[in-house]
Amino acid sequence: MTQEREKTLEALRTAIQMEIDGKEFYLKTSSESKNEMGRKLLETLSKEEDYHRQKFEEIYAVIEKRMGWPKTEFEPDGGKQLRTIFSEMMTDISTEKESLQTEIDTVQKAMDMESASRDFYNRQRETSVHIAEKQFYEKVAEEEKQHFLVLLDYFEYLKDPAAWFVEKEHPSLDGG
Repeated sequence: MTQEREKTLEALRTAIQMEIDGKEFYLKTSSESKNEMGRKLLETLSKEEDYHRQKFEEIYAVIEKRMGWPKTEFEPDGGKQLRTIFSEMMTDISTEKESLQTEIDTVQKAMDMESASRDFYNRQRETSVHIAEKQFYEKVAEEEKQHFLVLLDYFEYLKDPAAWFVEKEHPSLDGG
């Protein structure tokens, strides 16, 4: 077994475990969320992490059989589905102080996880030798970045909805 191949397989095992951990975290926290938007965002993130895991497992199986890095069909939606959920459900947020703080803490941890995943995938992209491998890691890193950005929007909205609306909706006063 070549050193390069073993390094690639180890990175894939790490990626698979990260995606499993992410899915489990999102499933657990979605069931604990006190508002519908949080539940739907976290459930959708869980599904996306599971999709990533499946892709990593497919790649792992091919490389394990000594067949080289496969061309993968992985086309993330750039966070569109998550942003749609976010925009459609902004009014369904619980304002109960304790549940709100729990939701904020959950989203902060989720942002940390997505950031760590993105950093890992970017490091893998930088050290990859195969073009298809570089492209795949680049796409997954971009998907994790989009997850982070949607979570950041949600985090900022939870912390201060009025400021979030001013920032995102750019209201203006018409002097007439």
